[in-house]
Amino acid sequence: MANFVLNAQAREAAVQGKGSSRRLRREALVPAIIYGGNAEPVAVTLQLRELVKALESNAFFEEVVEINIDGKAESVKIQALQRHPAKNTPMHADFKRA
Repeated sequence: MANFVLNAQAREAAVQGKGSSRRLRREALVPAIIYGGNAEPVAVTLQLRELVKALESNAFFEEVVEINIDGKAESVKIQALQRHPAKNTPMHADFKRA
C-alpha cells in the first residue's frame, strides 16, 4: 500500500495541448501523464491542492504513489515535475508506472 494516494481524472485528446493546459491551471488543476509498463500513456488531471500537499514530504519523490484514475488504481513513481519559475507551483508532472 502506498503512503501517498492522489485522485485524478483522465483527459481526452481534445483536452490536451498548451491552451487546454493553461485553462486547467486557472481552475487549480495540474496536467500530468502516466507512462511506462505495457500499457499506453494516459493523460490525467490532478487537483493542485492534493499535489502540493503530497510535495511537502521529501518521501513523495522516493516512494511508490498510488493514483486513482476514475476508480482504477495505478502504482507509479514521479519521474519529473515542472514548476512555475516565479510562483514555484507545480505546472506539470510525469509519472512512470512502477
